[in-house]
Amino acid sequence: MTHSATQITYVVTPGGRLTGTVRVPGDKSISHRSVMFASLAEGISEVTGFLTGEDCFCTMKAFQQMGVQIERLGETHLRVHGVGLRGLKAPSAPLDMGNSGTAMRLMCGLLAGQPFASTLTGDASLSKRPMKRVIGPLAQMGAEIAAQEGRAPLVISPAKGGLKALRYASPVASAQVKSCVLLAGLYADGLTEVTEPEASRDHTERMLRAFGVAVEGRAGYAAVRGGQSLKATGIEVPADISSAAFFLVGAAIAPGSDVTLTEVGMNPTRVGIVTILKAMGASIEVSNQRLLGDEPVADLRVRGGALKGIAIGKDLVAAAIDEFPILFIAAACAEGETVVTGAEELRVKESDRIQTMVDGLVALGVCAVATPDGARITGGPVGGGTVDSHGDHRVAMSFAMAALRATAPITILDCLNVNTSFPGFAELARKAGLQLTVQG
Repeated sequence: MTHSATQITYVVTPGGRLTGTVRVPGDKSISHRSVMFASLAEGISEVTGFLTGEDCFCTMKAFQQMGVQIERLGETHLRVHGVGLRGLKAPSAPLDMGNSGTAMRLMCGLLAGQPFASTLTGDASLSKRPMKRVIGPLAQMGAEIAAQEGRAPLVISPAKGGLKALRYASPVASAQVKSCVLLAGLYADGLTEVTEPEASRDHTERMLRAFGVAVEGRAGYAAVRGGQSLKATGIEVPADISSAAFFLVGAAIAPGSDVTLTEVGMNPTRVGIVTILKAMGASIEVSNQRLLGDEPVADLRVRGGALKGIAIGKDLVAAAIDEFPILFIAAACAEGETVVTGAEELRVKESDRIQTMVDGLVALGVCAVATPDGARITGGPVGGGTVDSHGDHRVAMSFAMAALRATAPITILDCLNVNTSFPGFAELARKAGLQLTVQG
């Protein structure tokens, strides 16, 4: 892991509880897509609630490099002047996707159909992540993508003779793979179809429909016909359930906590965290359910109490894939054993999240064992100590919340990347009652 010149360390004092009303920043997945689809639309779209994280700014800059005019009307308010499906211009330099696997994989599909060449790059962590899973199906569609050992940088050349529609059976349930193939499908002749072993997030299908594209979709299946144009629309981005997850677990494990999270995205393909925490005995009340644009949202009130260990199997993994780091903390604070299986996908995230989390838990004196596709965690006292987040934003925030139940201070190294998904995390957590200081 290359450490950048600026190092940020979290030091969290043990104990305390979380209280109050919290609105976490906008959904990262939806923010990326809002800029991509608004850029490809005909007309002017406005986006509110946009996540001001570094990853989403990378996506924004990429489209500006390809000739799209994007104005910031406020902190989280964008106006995007769409250029239409075929209106992008060749970028004069590589497009840097920062730390975001979502951005890189979706852009790969979108750029495969362009008449110009482009190069996608990313930071050290993103450059280690597997891209063969999108290069494979795109190549079957006729795309020309060069990559060393299936990793970034990705060099994309115009497809000779254009893209062909594909019926693709994805070996993994991955919204990123599915979305990549569907976006390429917009540039292909005929109907492009994707089937998956389990349902993955459907943000792409929902948002394409909001932009006027006919998309067929059901659990484990999505299809789009090529050549459809996108029409400008307004997008309201809900609060990110993956960011809300840290406060959900923090409040659930700390006695006396009482937190209400507002406007949280409750897309059925993303609510695994709520299902799992309720199964562990957490007190979570869901209220004020409504639609924000095409996405369901609700307010979540969570109160501290006793949790119990459970078995978490493959059926729940896809709907909570990004929330597993903080779920490992819930497991460490639960009575009995929690067994996670079917989650091998966690090994190819921003870090090997299974190993990174287990190593951190063991450093804090928790009984945890990594398995090839998950972990076994026995709840018990959480001690203090030093944990290396390996530059993984979700790991850093998870161990910060663990301090609510720790017996001594927890020091977390390499926390700079928290800004990629949750700008302002430290301030918001402190306001809610976490005793966190930032060094560096």
